[in-house]
Amino acid sequence: QVQLAESGGGFVQAGGSLRLSCATSGVNFVFSDMYWYRQAPGRQRELVASITSGGSTYHTDSVKVRFTISRDNAKNTVYLQMNGLNLEDTDAYYCNTIQDGALLDWGGGTQVAVFS
Repeated sequence: QVQLAESGGGFVQAGGSLRLSCATSGVNFVFSDMYWYRQAPGRQRELVASITSGGSTYHTDSVKVRFTISRDNAKNTVYLQMNGLNLEDTDAYYCNTIQDGALLDWGGGTQVAVFS
């Protein structure tokens, strides 16, 4: 059974840090590109960062320098280290991957709330 389990969100003061984790099961993780998305209520889901199976990374402009995506193939887990958080980073964060040509069903996500 395929599962994506995000964790690590919480309340954090502006300027603070959080590390999100996404544990996967049932996914051919080692050969899979992994993605972190975020979504605020009433808004479209936005790609934040991605990491290929070979370790190449992409970060959207608004999080470059502040966020870092990484992966641990031994743990079938992808991470998102978030530093210098600001109010605009308040969102629900989701991980995903493409299997058989399509994104998987979305997991429950993890909520990040930044306060001033």
